Amino acid sequence: MRHLLLTCALLSLATSASAQFMPEKLSPIGEKIEAAMKSDVRTADEKARDAERKPRQTLEFFGLRDDMKVVELVPAGGYFTKILGPVLADKGELWVAIGTTRLEPVLKSTPSLAKIKVAQTDAKMAPAPGKMGLFDLGDFSLGVKDADLVLTFRNYHNLTPSARASLNRAVFAAVKSGGHYGILDHTRRHNEPETSENWRRMDPVLVIKEVQAAGFVLEDFSGIHYTPDDELRYEVGRKSVAGNTDRFVLRFRKP
Repeated sequence: MRHLLLTCALLSLATSASAQFMPEKLSPIGEKIEAAMKSDVRTADEKARDAERKPRQTLEFFGLRDDMKVVELVPAGGYFTKILGPVLADKGELWVAIGTTRLEPVLKSTPSLAKIKVAQTDAKMAPAPGKMGLFDLGDFSLGVKDADLVLTFRNYHNLTPSARASLNRAVFAAVKSGGHYGILDHTRRHNEPETSENWRRMDPVLVIKEVQAAGFVLEDFSGIHYTPDDELRYEVGRKSVAGNTDRFVLRFRKP
């Protein structure tokens, strides 16, 4: 009996150890995201960022499905656009909105991204007087209706308080009932006044309060991008923290 118990224990340990080194079993949407991440449309630099940006885990948390109508806000050079576009190409829709000037030539010259649509929003993105790196938007409409999911990645912090309020109202109007709004950004200490070091960070508690004021309900948050090495003290572009910042990930639902 003793030998039998010992054998069972050893087998159990061996099985557990093997499981630790087995490839993670992906969901169907996870497989589609991973396939898009390997696409040649993405640059080597973009692929090199995947380890710290964790696009698959992030998009899975936001509840992405391949048949959704999705809006990506301020897409910059298209890091997430180039992943979302192929995932949604067959069954869903991807719209990009606000600050799309840099991305539009890429969409026009890349056949695999040709189905991505640029929203005709009336947002007037303009530098805020006396505020480096911050922008105003005015009151506006996203130019999209009945979206299942609206996403913004590391750019909520670039807006003034009034612009954030306008954005949240516009997103609420664009999302269908039961739809979602996902925000990812660099973390600032709660209640810390703005400084030259933290201006590209956001207090997640403040973000929750602002988005709830527009009518959304906080559905969930994630620790995917929790980074204990980031002391929340330094500007996010500093060499000591660049690419290694702590980031909050929040998912809201429209009732």
